[in-house]
Amino acid sequence: MDTAQSMQTIGLVGGMSWESSLVYYRDLNTGVQVRLGGLSSPKLVLSTVDFAEITDLEGGERWDQIGRLLADAATGVERAGADFLVLCTTTFHKVADEVEAAVSIPLLHLADVVAEACLAQGATTVGLIGTKVAMEDGFFVDRLARHGVQVVVPPAEDHGWINDAIYSELVHGEVKDTTRRRVVGLVDDLWDRGAQGLLLGCTEIELLIDQSDVDLPVFPCTTLHVDAALDRALS
Repeated sequence: MDTAQSMQTIGLVGGMSWESSLVYYRDLNTGVQVRLGGLSSPKLVLSTVDFAEITDLEGGERWDQIGRLLADAATGVERAGADFLVLCTTTFHKVADEVEAAVSIPLLHLADVVAEACLAQGATTVGLIGTKVAMEDGFFVDRLARHGVQVVVPPAEDHGWINDAIYSELVHGEVKDTTRRRVVGLVDDLWDRGAQGLLLGCTEIELLIDQSDVDLPVFPCTTLHVDAALDRALS
């Protein structure tokens, strides 16, 4: 059987934000090009949600409705022929269990992928920069801890402005040097507190920070997620 016939179809649930979906779509395509060459491209099914609706629900703590919306998107992706599912987001993995329960195809959970990458490099304590929900809620941190990876986050008083920078700047593709410098200062503090690596725990944060900006080893969660999805699709 040739590679095209054996390649699995990756199901994507995106729109959180469209900048995030763009990164996933681009990197999956360039990743297949690197691995297979020629005219190869990945088999994808993509469903995107309305980010304004999702963020309004998030602001109202209506996670049950968010779970239903993403589960509906996931079932549509499954019906369209996806072999496994990827949520193009960190924050909304908060409802990953509800989404996974709604489909019969496997969900490639971001935290599992990230934990494996951290442990492969001997990093058992890592810093996390992401949305307020990702840094404060246990859905991501606790799942990492189940793999033996502990997480430290910036002080609580910094969570609000990081969240604002993500939602008011980065989701619109606006990257400011002033924001980058401020985040780099927080990374230095996480290193002082014992972090052996840094999780870029939001797709949009990868637009702001990369390894050239900090001395602490960086784990770009979206890049790791994409690589794991390609591993699975091409296995």
